[in-house]
Amino acid sequence: MKIAFLTPEYPHSRTGSSGGIGTSIKNLAVGLLAQGVSVRILVYGQKEDAIFDDNGILVQQVKNVKFKGLSWFFTRKKLERIINELHSNNKIDVVEAPDWTGITSFIKPQKCPIIIRLNGSDTYFCHLDDRPVKWKNKFHEKKALQNADGLLSVSQFTADKTNAVFNLHKKFAIIPNPIDSKLFQNRNSNNNTGQNILYFGSLIRKKGLLELPLIFNKVIEKNPEAQLILVGRDVPDIMSGKSSTWEMMQPLFSDSALKNVEYLGSVPYEEVKQVIEKSKICVFPSFAEAFPVSWLEAMAMEKPIIASNIGWANEMIEEGKNGFLVNPKDHNLYSQRIIEFLNNEKLCLEAGKSARKKVEECFDIEVLAKKNIEFYKSLIS
Repeated sequence: MKIAFLTPEYPHSRTGSSGGIGTSIKNLAVGLLAQGVSVRILVYGQKEDAIFDDNGILVQQVKNVKFKGLSWFFTRKKLERIINELHSNNKIDVVEAPDWTGITSFIKPQKCPIIIRLNGSDTYFCHLDDRPVKWKNKFHEKKALQNADGLLSVSQFTADKTNAVFNLHKKFAIIPNPIDSKLFQNRNSNNNTGQNILYFGSLIRKKGLLELPLIFNKVIEKNPEAQLILVGRDVPDIMSGKSSTWEMMQPLFSDSALKNVEYLGSVPYEEVKQVIEKSKICVFPSFAEAFPVSWLEAMAMEKPIIASNIGWANEMIEEGKNGFLVNPKDHNLYSQRIIEFLNNEKLCLEAGKSARKKVEECFDIEVLAKKNIEFYKSLIS
């Protein structure tokens, strides 16, 4: 079987910066490769047309077509020609693309089936953020979903919400984002000392970063030794127009809390494991996700999580067993849950081990690679 992933991002030094979509594709690609599946990554929006090998994964860079006012259309047609050529030469059997901005809206291969996997479209996230969406993005995203030969979603919540925002009644196969749990192992699982609270991910409003200072202020009142570590790219704030979310966060901290905050900025992906390992708990007060890989990485590293209690979270975390789920705006309860883990070593260790077990049983790449292969086979046949 030969699978191609069409994507705007992929985590490699030659393809530029990458976010959650690129990470989830890389995780799945590695898992498929281990099952004997041939994997090609078509990365559009690149500076040049080129092909290189990434440890058995064939990465094909595609340069966008520049044509004033119609670049979006001619780039899609270029991708369509590439897909047709690869399929006719028996180099790919199926193409999978994300829902983000609807890249396949005007791509209609002659025979090659196209799958759309929901990781959260722009329309979806704008709805969760309660802000307007660009009409062209919504148009392309809806058209891509309507044209797809197969539909996947990383969570039932995302599938249901996507149907609602586009006024569709599509059936989605639910296959969560995977993680290679062997790569994320805590070498000091029984050493949960310290008072480090870790958030890693983009510093952005939709992930609850403007709530986190108010939560941490209350933690410091009860536990002056607590430390908040922030890791991730600082993002401009869409709603206010300000250039830095980190700058918006700082005045929200009390003086005593700010002294115990350390912002490390962006950390290379291969070093993230070390940062997680040094933390006691991880916090994710997000308002908008689909099925975040960062949560899985923390769980695999045996770190208990305090996360938001919105839709997708219930499909990842079992309340009270491997973490706590709290509305990020309930600063009192959120801070109480953090303090419970900081002050109760036994609870912290048990929740961490339970989180690791949940990942191994439900979200490990070996389990989910096989589910993806079954879905691909059903579509190809």
